[in-house]
Amino acid sequence: MKQYRVGLVGIGAVGTEMVKVLRQRKFPAAEIRILARSERDEVVAGETFRVREARPEAFDGLDIALFAGTEGSKGASKLFGWEAVKRGCVVIDNGDDFRMDARVPLVIPEINGDALLRHQGFIANPNCSTIICLMALAPLHRAVPIRRFVACTYQSVSGTGRQAVDELEQQTRAWAAGAPLKVEAYPHQIAFNVLPQIGSAKPDVPGFTTEEVKMLNETRKILGAPDIRVAATCVRVPVFYAHSIAAHVEFSGSMTPERARAILSEAPGVQVLDDLGAGKYPMPLFIQHTDDTVVGRIRADPSVENGLALFAVGDNIRKGAALNAVQIAEEMIRRKLL
Repeated sequence: MKQYRVGLVGIGAVGTEMVKVLRQRKFPAAEIRILARSERDEVVAGETFRVREARPEAFDGLDIALFAGTEGSKGASKLFGWEAVKRGCVVIDNGDDFRMDARVPLVIPEINGDALLRHQGFIANPNCSTIICLMALAPLHRAVPIRRFVACTYQSVSGTGRQAVDELEQQTRAWAAGAPLKVEAYPHQIAFNVLPQIGSAKPDVPGFTTEEVKMLNETRKILGAPDIRVAATCVRVPVFYAHSIAAHVEFSGSMTPERARAILSEAPGVQVLDDLGAGKYPMPLFIQHTDDTVVGRIRADPSVENGLALFAVGDNIRKGAALNAVQIAEEMIRRKLL
């Protein structure tokens, strides 16, 4: 099998997970070259890497560059993304700077892998909450087109990065000890609280945040459905890993819960866990650090004709970021695009 020289830009929560995913999936990497702001050694899963300073010439000789970033992170791909492409490297970007760029496919391999055929050397990873939501909805949309859905998200602190994970733990310990709680990663305390704001205000869509608008714009691009209507409310919750999404969906025709369960049971990367009477449904506690999106609470939504409601949970650092990026690279190899 051909071996590939892989670059990895950033070694925070997502970058660290990308290294783990590459090793766990036995990706054919002749080299993993980590690039960041400063040179240093980093130990990931017991393996020591020499981190190089990110600069244009650092991409020379690479076949693939994975740009790691958390929700809303900017900068690295703007600085180096297209420069890396010029140097013969295929870029897979987890940041949001180029997701809506017409030149850039926005890809979830299980859903729209064919979009990779149109790549110009630069591919974008969708937002984590969009990925988890569409892993549940896209298989249903292929069977019966969706007209509209309303999504309410419950997003873990790891989406903000390592410092937010540390802060939730520190605040919880401080609360238990009766000590003052330090607030830095968010504008308000996150322990024992929920924050109905992820991202900044979106001036051209009054009242909505950038995270909520991503759900609309990215869904339309990924599904190739410019008329689909989406409304989202994105909420940060005191959970370390895995995002949860409650979706209320209006289809163009009949979609029964039984049919939805059957379709999702056959969908790659999806599991159905749906037995309300037995207390079996998706929860972040049991889905964190795993790869599949798990769907449950599937039921008719009587508030709208052809309505369905469901609850989906997926690990935002794995399928919502690192795993999806590596799967894009794997799909490109499978399609002989690398």
